[in-house]
Amino acid sequence: MSKDHFEVNRTTWNEKVKVHSESEMYDLEAFKNGKSSLMTYELEALGDVKGKSLLHLQCHFGQDTLSWSRLGAKCVGIDLSDEGIALAKSLNDELNLDAKFTCCNVLDTSEYIKEKFDIVFTSYGVIGWLPDLKPWGQMIADRLHKGGTFYIVEFHPIVWMFDYLDGKSIMKYGYMQDDAIYEEYEGTYADEGSKMVSKEYGWNHGLSEVINVLIEAGLKIDYLNEYDESPYNVLPDLVKTKSGNYVTKDKLYPLLFEIKATKL
Repeated sequence: MSKDHFEVNRTTWNEKVKVHSESEMYDLEAFKNGKSSLMTYELEALGDVKGKSLLHLQCHFGQDTLSWSRLGAKCVGIDLSDEGIALAKSLNDELNLDAKFTCCNVLDTSEYIKEKFDIVFTSYGVIGWLPDLKPWGQMIADRLHKGGTFYIVEFHPIVWMFDYLDGKSIMKYGYMQDDAIYEEYEGTYADEGSKMVSKEYGWNHGLSEVINVLIEAGLKIDYLNEYDESPYNVLPDLVKTKSGNYVTKDKLYPLLFEIKATKL
């Protein structure tokens, strides 16, 4: 079922790597010159990572992984896109960092990565690419040391109920919809003017599903927070605030959630 879906997504993400690496949003030159790609949410949640081992799930082309590496973490990044991993390895070498990168489906991580980590980290637009979160939750628990930390900051599931393709927010999809959602459109969130065609399969996951798969896998939830602002201007008609984040005009629903959990 989802193997073909993953291949469609991999092809799209390989194309996105080329566009994103040249985009203003990812600002690769500033990154190479020392700018961190990490946001305040994850920096505050994980604190001092110096000397800690960190596994970054769905790392795209590695900017966040390498930002953690600059802060002293011993990092491993994984991603479905072979183009993304190739660029991540190249950046790691260019910047003289010591992160490692592996190309694999996130659900297959434990087939490729055997060591355990102090921290497993994932962020912004990740779980919507997965049809089933149970193996994801189990993999996270398997890759953590006892007492290790899992942290996710992610777009809120309410955000994914809307279709934005015509520049308007129209509620179209179920909060806990099991069926895959297929979209085909020109451009990408980091460069809406790009001529690349994004073909994507995604799945909606409610907060209860995310929380329960982590608990079932043996993690203790330290906290769940929801926020009505996002550090990324990825939806139509968001308004920039004094903090530099973006909000909907009416603030009727949250844009982000974060979960921090500990392996028992």
